[in-house]
Amino acid sequence: MLRIKGGRVFDPANQIDGEVRDLYIDDEGKFVNSFEGGRTIDAAGMIVFPGGVDPHTHVGGGAINFARAMTPEDHRWAQSFIRTQSRRSGLGGIAPTTFATGYLYAGMGWTTVNEAAVPVMSARHTHEELSDIPILDKTSLVLMANNEIMLDQLEAGDYERAKDVVAWYINAAKTYGVKAVNPGGVAAWKWGDDAKQVTSPIAGYSKLTPGKIVAELTRICNDLALPHPMHLHCNNLGAPGNISTTLETLKHLEGQRAHIAHSQFHAYGGEDWDTMRSDTAELADFFNANPNITTDAGAIVFGDTVTISADGPWQYLLYELTGSKWGNIDIENETGCGIVPYSYKPSNLVNAVQWAVGLELMLLINDPWQVSLSTDHPNGGCFWRYPEIIKLLMCADFRNECMSKLPANIKSRITLPELDREYTLYEVATLTSAGPAKALGLKNKGNLGLGCDGDIAVYEQRDDVAEMFSYPRYVIKGGEVIIEEGQIRATPDGSEFLVQPEHDPGIEEFMRPLFEDQYTMSFDNYSVEMERIENPIMRECDYA
Repeated sequence: MLRIKGGRVFDPANQIDGEVRDLYIDDEGKFVNSFEGGRTIDAAGMIVFPGGVDPHTHVGGGAINFARAMTPEDHRWAQSFIRTQSRRSGLGGIAPTTFATGYLYAGMGWTTVNEAAVPVMSARHTHEELSDIPILDKTSLVLMANNEIMLDQLEAGDYERAKDVVAWYINAAKTYGVKAVNPGGVAAWKWGDDAKQVTSPIAGYSKLTPGKIVAELTRICNDLALPHPMHLHCNNLGAPGNISTTLETLKHLEGQRAHIAHSQFHAYGGEDWDTMRSDTAELADFFNANPNITTDAGAIVFGDTVTISADGPWQYLLYELTGSKWGNIDIENETGCGIVPYSYKPSNLVNAVQWAVGLELMLLINDPWQVSLSTDHPNGGCFWRYPEIIKLLMCADFRNECMSKLPANIKSRITLPELDREYTLYEVATLTSAGPAKALGLKNKGNLGLGCDGDIAVYEQRDDVAEMFSYPRYVIKGGEVIIEEGQIRATPDGSEFLVQPEHDPGIEEFMRPLFEDQYTMSFDNYSVEMERIENPIMRECDYA
């Protein structure tokens, strides 16, 4: 049993804004009213947040493993880190190993993450890596927007069978929801094409368009009552002028709930790289007018990283633009993947615009419940740099100081100099914990209410916001003290949240012969066995 006494509590899920309160966590790791005995942590003068929740990251599976292999020079720091088990011994690399991922997230106060891209054919390995990440609880999303069996059903106009196919794949992969990456574009890439026009048929199909895939997959996820709606990576990612594609795509949501991934990469104006500019105002206006749509920012930070994405066409273009190393994976009829190391430079005008766009979105979207902090780790930068992004959001003077180091002509291309909004601690708690937990449908996360999971980060009040959020005084996971005074005290195993949506049992007889024609793996060996999931927690498909 654990009592946190006298801290300033920020709990947006329960409208608690800096009130001095005591919190009690019982032996089951849940918040309760009170008890006698147990350990007491004196949090007087300190800030108490719910444990952080990352709604969009890449921490396990074939893509991030490929990225680790392509950047071997980046892992030298890990040995000193593991010897001391202290985050202060090193910041970490651009694609941290599994154990370091758990330590680094927990070392900032984050306790739950969502692995946002899982092909079913490599799901076994993904779950093994997720199990190897200590401390954190996890969810994961199966890639579906380029799965040819599902696309064939949509082309034929058989919505009900398409819905059963999606439900079957979620069950097979043992995941929590659905990710849609460049709908139709990755399938077209197998024909040497892409899908940049939302209303044009994709290669290999006569009627099926990206817009149709978005509309139908959104409807399927909602009809299956998944806790988390369709998680959408729009077409035409990263390209100048792609705001028109993004807004056209959003029209196909037709008022349904959805989550837009890494929106920074989809908010650009301009005609080409020389004229690229921010166009965040239009996208922010959409979110402000549609409270049922959430997003994660996909902000970038300057420095080295490695980009990984199921959006193979974009990754090939990035390779052509940079001349860097490039890796490509084609995952049979399901999806693809590309990996390209990259460095964001403040002297590069395009990178400077991207840096501003991520901040602008978080500042222009009025309701922090609709937008979550992310860097699309590792694509926009590494997750362990979240504290400096928080400082940029909370401190206008610091933003202005950073902007002064950008190219002189940047101001005519961005909106950031006009924005004086500064996030409050309450809004930061929403952005980093309560909001993403709600968007993911994780009712017991990001919430300090009775019966919820006892995940807490306790920070000492400091003048330097980035330093404060980099080094919590205590991190508590399920009532157990994980971090204390900068030292790791425990490394418990995390859990995985799963859903198992219902489907017509006859769908298996439909799927089986298709595997003989389209897969190298046999149907009977395809699905992930439940015993491979460490500490599974089944979540009901009960969204209403």
